[in-house]
Parts: sequence; C-alpha cells; structure tokens
Amino acid sequence: MSAFERYLTLWVFLCIVAGIALGQLLPNFFQAIGRMEVAHVNLPVGLLIWVMIIPMLMKVDFSALREVRQHVRGIGVTLFVNWLVKPFSMAFLGWLFIRHLFASLLPADQLDSYIAGLILLAAAPCTAMVFVWSRLTGGDPLFTLSQVALNDGIMIVAFAPLVAFLLGISAITVPWATLMTSVLLYIVIPVLLAQLWRKLLLGTGQAAFDAAMARIGPWSISALLATLVLLFAFQGEAILKQPLVIALLAVPILIQVFFNSGLAYWLNRAFGEKHNIACPSALIGASNFFELAVAAAISLFGFHSGAALATVVGVLIEVPVMLLVVRIVNTSKPWYERSQA
Repeated sequence: MSAFERYLTLWVFLCIVAGIALGQLLPNFFQAIGRMEVAHVNLPVGLLIWVMIIPMLMKVDFSALREVRQHVRGIGVTLFVNWLVKPFSMAFLGWLFIRHLFASLLPADQLDSYIAGLILLAAAPCTAMVFVWSRLTGGDPLFTLSQVALNDGIMIVAFAPLVAFLLGISAITVPWATLMTSVLLYIVIPVLLAQLWRKLLLGTGQAAFDAAMARIGPWSISALLATLVLLFAFQGEAILKQPLVIALLAVPILIQVFFNSGLAYWLNRAFGEKHNIACPSALIGASNFFELAVAAAISLFGFHSGAALATVVGVLIEVPVMLLVVRIVNTSKPWYERSQA
C-alpha cells in the first residue's frame, strides 16, 4: 500500500478544506463549472470520473472467472453478502438513522438524498482497493481477482435495477432514463474502454502492462481528489451551516462495514473455507467502489445534493476503517483456524 493510499483520509480532508475555502472565495468560477453540462452531464466532472474509474477497471481480469469454481463456498458468501445483505441492510440503516434517529439534526430537505447516497455506496462493491486489503491479510490473489471480476460482471446488469428498487422502497424517485444513462456512462463504457486498453497493453507484454499501470495508477486518486474539491466547493455553504452532518452520515457507514465484514468472515469459517479465502471475501463486502458511487450520486442528484455528500463520507473513512478491519482479521487468525484443526 503506497504512502499516498495509506494517507487517503488526510488528502480527502485537505480537499474538503480546500473545496470549501475556494467555493467561498470564487463562487462565480465554480458556478460556471457547474453550468458546463450536456444532457444533464457535467463535462469536467464526467471527464474526471472516467480518469478516476478506468485505471481501476484495467486491473480486473475477466478471464479469472474460471477460477470461481475453485472456491464455490467463498464465492457464495461474497455474492450473498455483497448483493443480498449489504444493499438492503444499508437501506434499513439509512431509514433508521437518517429518517428517524438523526432526522432532527439534519437538513429536512436532504434526508431522502442522504439515504440515496448511502444506498449508492452500498450497491457498488469494491473493485480496486480490495486488492490492497487482500494483500495486507495474505489473501489468495486468484480468489480475490475472481470475486472482483464476478462482482463487476454482476454490477453491469444489477446495479441499476437494485438501486432503483431500493430507492423505490425508500420512497425516493429516480427517473429510469437518468439511472440507465449513469450506468452506461460510468459502468458499461468505462469497463469496455478499460478492457480494450488492457488487451492492447498486454499484447505488448506483461512488463509493458505493469509499467503502464504504474504510470496511470495515480490518475485515479488524483481525479478523485479533484472531484472532491469541486464537490465541496458546491457543498461548502451547507457544511458550514451543519458541521455535524459528516459525522452523522459516518455512523451507518461504519456499522455497515463492521457488520458485513464480520458476517462474511464468520460465514466462511462456518463453511470451512481457508483463512486466506475468508479475508478477501470479508473485505470486499466491507469496502466500496466509492468512485462509482460518487459518480452516480453527482449524475443522479447533482453537486449540491446530500447524496453526493454521503458518498464522499464513504471515501473519507474508507482507509482508516478498512485498515482496522485488516488488523482484526489478521489478529483473529488463530481463532479462525481453530475450527479447522
């Protein structure tokens, strides 16, 4: 894990401060950026999001899907937690905390938007950072790659219907056309471009591919941080008026992380999977493809929305919380392996 990735929370915090300050100092400049739209798609942000997502998706090898059959139980746990537990439990936590327990402490006109952001975050399983978390726990690299490839394949077809369904049961209406446009722009096209670029680079040799990935890898985080500066330039006024919003939104996300990772870890142990399978299976359920969540939230609800802010809170707490989960699964290895003795 690079120093830049390890201190992602610090960079995000600095982007929050910079964005709020710049938004107050240069309001006309950021309003002009906000007006640069075609068919409700903000062009600067759309470009940043592609730069953010495509290098991540280039790491995914869909040929690894043939490895799925090697660890059916671990893959089964991953799919169960990622697609049948995580999005629905987040919808419940959003309803519980945002609409009820914290409702009096949050802007009333943003409650639905906050819930929508949390749902978008939970409906996008981790793609890139899970490789880092898996490596830190000694996870099986082929299993990690196969579950990421399978999740991404499912996400192409399931993300839109799942988000629409969960927003619907949360009484939040999103036009299908807008949702499908977001999926096309921020999942389908980036996946196709990333896989085409990956194939072309691999055609020149593994060394060329690795060198190219080393060069373009920092693009993702840099584009994410630039997007956050823009986002907080628009969100600054609301945050200054409600400084507790970020802390309150973090509560359901934190509960979600520990619940999903703990459930997946325990299920893998109960089904007799090895520790190096249980770790990546648990970690992918706890982490999020936050780049996609941020992109979808901005596209569906706009820069000024609570949904965009909620997804960014996921980015803010991702690294320190996931490092804590990594520490827990590493230190609990003796307990885990006692069941297999």
